[in-house]
Amino acid sequence: MATLAPEGSSWFRVLQEMGEEWRKASDGAVTLRIYPGGVAGDEDAMIRKMRIGQIQAAAITGIGLAYLEPSFYALHIPMMYASDEEFDSVRDRYAPVLERKMEEKGFVVLNWGDAGWVHFFSKTPVVTPAEAKALKLFQWSGDTNLVQLYKETGFHPVPLSTNDLLPGLQTGMVNGFTSTPLVALAFQWFGLAPHMADLRYAPLTGATVIEKRAWEKIPPGLRPKLLDASRRAGLRLRAEIRRLNKEALGVMVKNGLKVHRVPPEIQAQWRKMVENVYPQVRGKIMPAEAFDTVKRYRDEYRAAHRGGKNTVH
Repeated sequence: MATLAPEGSSWFRVLQEMGEEWRKASDGAVTLRIYPGGVAGDEDAMIRKMRIGQIQAAAITGIGLAYLEPSFYALHIPMMYASDEEFDSVRDRYAPVLERKMEEKGFVVLNWGDAGWVHFFSKTPVVTPAEAKALKLFQWSGDTNLVQLYKETGFHPVPLSTNDLLPGLQTGMVNGFTSTPLVALAFQWFGLAPHMADLRYAPLTGATVIEKRAWEKIPPGLRPKLLDASRRAGLRLRAEIRRLNKEALGVMVKNGLKVHRVPPEIQAQWRKMVENVYPQVRGKIMPAEAFDTVKRYRDEYRAAHRGGKNTVH
């Protein structure tokens, strides 16, 4: 199994625990070897290697999984989700659809994971959309549609592999990136971009997937046990990652990170900028059905949530 998660990180440790549970459940018949820290390449490379059987499984972000199935973009629409609870509700409802689509592509989803909320990190303070658009902004290479969309929105994306982000910040090839606090700390990127906008731009989710042919080589009687161990690992990770993102922010602040408040009127500017791009996203970056479904689920959650509050009052 390959992952971008660095060795020793929470994601890596939970995968190790999952592997140990697999070993016990199968009496040693199924063993899991993990290649962490991007040694197997970026996420598009991991997907290619799974297809040709070089590796059997990968823990991949939803953006990486969108290479396989563009509907995954629907879980990462900027400014679409307002809270963990709202996002969980949408993802839990939409997950069966994505799992079915993945199976059609030849992959089985073992569990869902979290990386936290994406923020803008930069060498100089960024609060407004205009300031963000002035950045030479790191963008994952391989995703030409997303790079093009950023350009059309007025940003200056610089496509690089994840392993090239640190040298890119050192040389000035890029001077900003979007990431979750825990990832920025784990890879030590924040040291070269010590400003963060306190704006929850988008959630970053992910999933552990296994190539279907490899999964079907495991005896049918064992698969439910391994799947159960995987799902439990995913739920443990969800709670832990949210706690650790808060801790990571504290650690980075102690080590020089400056967090910049984004006032409500500026947040409204961000929302307007992003919502203006929604028509270009819907049906082009992701299927219209995916965009419409998650938006409906979000609106239903908000209506129920408001209804609940009103009943209490």
